[in-house]
Amino acid sequence: MQDSISTKLLTYGFLFLFVFMVAVPLYWMVTTAIKTNKELYEEFSYIPRKLTLENFVRVIVREELLTNIRNSFSVAMSTTLFTVIVSAMAAFSIVRYRYPGRDWIGRVILFKYLLPSAMLFIPLYVIVTALGLGNTQMGLMLTYLTFTIPFCTWMLMGYFRGMPVELEEQAMVDGCTKIGALLRILLPLSAPGLVASAIFSFTLAWNEFLLALVITMDQSTMTVPIKLTMMVVGDQYIWGQLMAGAVLASIPVAVLYFIGQRYVVQGLAAGAVKS
Repeated sequence: MQDSISTKLLTYGFLFLFVFMVAVPLYWMVTTAIKTNKELYEEFSYIPRKLTLENFVRVIVREELLTNIRNSFSVAMSTTLFTVIVSAMAAFSIVRYRYPGRDWIGRVILFKYLLPSAMLFIPLYVIVTALGLGNTQMGLMLTYLTFTIPFCTWMLMGYFRGMPVELEEQAMVDGCTKIGALLRILLPLSAPGLVASAIFSFTLAWNEFLLALVITMDQSTMTVPIKLTMMVVGDQYIWGQLMAGAVLASIPVAVLYFIGQRYVVQGLAAGAVKS
């Protein structure tokens, strides 16, 4: 009995510490965004005394941050759509078909995901420039596929392995082809895994910084992470506007996770246990 109480107290203690570590930066970001400059730099307080939306108006009107949010959303959505389609086909092929080198392909996919972007951004930039896609959203999307597809393929491989082969065999007895069984049976049943991979693909593309810094060059193609860094001039940090921009940039991903949180948990648990 005593051990059970101690375990619960320890568990709740760690949970409280985790929530505290996550909640404090979020609270600081939001409160900084709605404070006046006087309260930020002269009469500092932890709890805002006078709320203002001036920082949000400045980043939207003066900095044109909505343009950058639109750029990030366009690139992230295009990357996610292409990633889910290719990853589902690739994972199904590796798991269900038998051909030489199948196991090695799975290992190479994982190895590619583990490679840091710092090792690849120069060759990727050279390739994108040679294709005439420098400073374009298309070029940025193509570079993002180099890390979203390996990640989502590896995750979906674990999900497909846990699905009974008999489902496909029964569909093929009823007249479906192998691809028909995938489209009609497996993909609808694997919705949690597909949604989880889509959300993680969107998040990876939305938050990516290094490749976007190298490939995009002006306001018309610049994504949100790059724009936020450009708002720092020399050693001057306009914290109110920076935090207002960070709040606006966080909203799409927060809404996406709120809508698909159930699928994310199911998809990750299935891919982890059955891989």
